[in-house]
Amino acid sequence: MNARIVLLGSGELGKEFAISAKRLGCRVIAVDRYDDAPAMQVSDQREVIDMLDGTLLARCIRRHKPDFIVPEIEAIRTSELLKLEKAGYSVVPSAFAAHMTMNRDAIRELAAKELGLRTARYAYATSAQELADAILAKAGVGLPCVVKPTMSSSGKGQSVVRTKADIAKAWKYAIAGMRGDRPVVIVEEFISFDYEITQLTVKERASQGGGVKFVEPIGHRQERGDYQESWMPCPMKPAAKRAAREMSAKVVERLAGKNGAGIFGVEFFVQGNEVIFSELSPRPHDTGMVTLRSQDLSEFDLHLRAILGLPIPEIRYNGPTASAVILATHEGTNAPEYAGVAAALATPSVEVRLFGKPTARKHRRMGVVLAHGKSADDARKIATNAARKIRVE
Repeated sequence: MNARIVLLGSGELGKEFAISAKRLGCRVIAVDRYDDAPAMQVSDQREVIDMLDGTLLARCIRRHKPDFIVPEIEAIRTSELLKLEKAGYSVVPSAFAAHMTMNRDAIRELAAKELGLRTARYAYATSAQELADAILAKAGVGLPCVVKPTMSSSGKGQSVVRTKADIAKAWKYAIAGMRGDRPVVIVEEFISFDYEITQLTVKERASQGGGVKFVEPIGHRQERGDYQESWMPCPMKPAAKRAAREMSAKVVERLAGKNGAGIFGVEFFVQGNEVIFSELSPRPHDTGMVTLRSQDLSEFDLHLRAILGLPIPEIRYNGPTASAVILATHEGTNAPEYAGVAAALATPSVEVRLFGKPTARKHRRMGVVLAHGKSADDARKIATNAARKIRVE
């Protein structure tokens, strides 16, 4: 194919995407704010820049002249991507999608008000006092609730507020965990859900028919706002599954537009037959790491095929599969080493993926364990037990 791709953000998701791209002959330039990021280790070239600096970002793109600009993170000066797209560059899945999803407030407004999707009640705040008012006012969100920065990644800055005393702490925690330069938080009603899912949704190019395709729903569990494990299959009532797909198609088609293409990770809370829109990423999703083992075409392969306009045949699944994260337990570890990998790999069906991050910090995701089982619950137990055997040192 020989397509030239500039990858904006070079974490573990970018690394797997770069591997998929290299397998089909693409040239990948990996960009991030720090050197030796995971995707840089498997790419043709690297750039270390602050992607929130529009001038540096535009200079980088024009220097490499890519066929495709592929954002992997939210912390990008997306207003510059809109300009670059107007200048003729192809932004994946579209500059509009990247711009809207950079901030939780923009995508929530689009989902709830423009598209009429069912969401949790929500409000915004730009100070600790505004946050208190948004929660405690007569028409406020109420307690308990969830507070998040409008821009962050991997659950950073997210907390549950259960009492008035928690509000000031939640504000400080959210601002400390935010990315970008907008000190705004979103506060949401606390949803007592049965389970959470990610509905991976693929928007094809017009040359492929311009349709929308779906991966089977992925169940997942979070702590501190960050994914800990995911599994397939995730049993859903037919009505709930149908609703999730209808809502996903609606928001994906709006964000991708006529010419956009790529994979979207759409998150939902599920209560019985009711499906509640939570968040959306216009790129491969962390919970979708399970697709590296659950099927013949991973989410990274699907993203690449959609971008390049290649055929996406019916996905073939490999039975019950789960993923479990490997987390660092210490602060500030450089050049981390890993103990217990052999013990984890001694378990049948287990596969270990270490991301190669150059530094570790407490709760940072450093790798993932993938496993098959007789059932989804069995696969979860196998993956979780294997992940616990690995220590980041």
